[in-house]
Amino acid sequence: MAAEEATHRPPITPATSRPDVSVVVPVYNTLRYLRRCLDSLLRQTIGPDRMEIVAVDDGSTDGSGRLLDRYEARYPGTVRVVHQANSGGPAAPCNRGLDLATGRYVFFVGSDDRLGPEALERLVAAADRYGSDVVLGKVVGVNGRHVFSDVFAAGNAVDVSLFDSALPWSLANTKLFRRDLVDRLGLRFPEDMPVLSDQPFTLAACYHARRISVLGDYDYYHAVRRLDARNITYHSRVEQRLVSVERLFAFVAGLIPAGARRDAVLCRHVGLELANLVGDDFRHLDRATQELVHTTVVRLVRQHVTDGVRDRLGIEARLRLGAVTAGGVDELLAVIEQDTGRGVPETVFAGDRWHAGYPGAPAAWTDVTDVRADWLARLDAVDVSWTDGHTLTVTARSPYPRFAAEGGPVRLLAGPVVGATRVDAGDPTGRTVRTEFPLDRLLAASRAGGRRHPVRAEVDGGHGRGGAAV
Repeated sequence: MAAEEATHRPPITPATSRPDVSVVVPVYNTLRYLRRCLDSLLRQTIGPDRMEIVAVDDGSTDGSGRLLDRYEARYPGTVRVVHQANSGGPAAPCNRGLDLATGRYVFFVGSDDRLGPEALERLVAAADRYGSDVVLGKVVGVNGRHVFSDVFAAGNAVDVSLFDSALPWSLANTKLFRRDLVDRLGLRFPEDMPVLSDQPFTLAACYHARRISVLGDYDYYHAVRRLDARNITYHSRVEQRLVSVERLFAFVAGLIPAGARRDAVLCRHVGLELANLVGDDFRHLDRATQELVHTTVVRLVRQHVTDGVRDRLGIEARLRLGAVTAGGVDELLAVIEQDTGRGVPETVFAGDRWHAGYPGAPAAWTDVTDVRADWLARLDAVDVSWTDGHTLTVTARSPYPRFAAEGGPVRLLAGPVVGATRVDAGDPTGRTVRTEFPLDRLLAASRAGGRRHPVRAEVDGGHGRGGAAV
């Protein structure tokens, strides 16, 4: 059915009893995507008598508000629309929608995203069957949108812990929440966090939930990358992000007592939100902003990063944050230049320990001994070329002199596509490999999953099995 047809259906009779689920949709200037989002909700197999849609227009200027009004007029009793002045972030419209929602459960949907037709029916059924306070349905990316999907890898799971699963990497609010839990805890989105405001809400709900369930058997939520969006640059958002990251760390510290359980959650925030602040884009900030970011990150590392958190971080996050603790802005910039300009540094040996060769970084942060297979898999791409327009050839090289002997068999992959990898005959050391990817298989894989696939190297030798992005 075409997207436009949903607005020509007969009006739906208003529900007379409490709906099973309220869908809260915060809206700000997403006109190009909004119709498809709303239509995906109105086509839910759970039926209009068991759901309500509460859409909050947060001061849109592109006609989104007028489109919402048309849907409300056509679907009275099912679609409810409120308008408010722009608040500057998603927290306020989410809270307004939550105040108005009347369902036994509440589900938040981004106004540029959409749901699979059976999503709400399946989610509510699972929550009722298992007595779950929070239910995560499988999220898939559209238009190359990256989503963390490890929590869904095992399929359905009735009881998932926040502390020994991949759940901390999936803290968006795009989940089914039991309304009784939300009301009992008085949960709301912190409006003083310009970004990341859904994470405290989701963390608190998961921390206090009697049961968290995961459903990986269906594509419940389609997260759309907005191809027309004028994305706010890293530079213009950095101060907002600093404020929000600091408040997020303080929230976690106040919610979860110090120890292994807090560390399990902080691994995500340190490895993602904190490490991203000193990512490659750090080079492009003006000096005053670089100093501000560096000072903030150092303070948060010293306050919150225990040895346990540090040792569980991925290699790249650990090395970059180790560089922050080693010195000032110039030392950090030197490490970024090493990564982006000269590639993976050689390994330094100290006794029986392996260390990444970043000068000046503390040994505890550069020790890669326990993840040496992953370290060996860190190859630098040295050439990318086309062959006859049908094959993509990636040439990569290891900086490690004994790669051929210790790395073991190596292969390069792009998502599910395994390329044909062989040692480059022009390099007698065996440190250079060439991989050919058939273009038709790459395109088919991207179309099937609606996402881009970075090239990864995998090794399987005497130091174990490991992998890393090329």
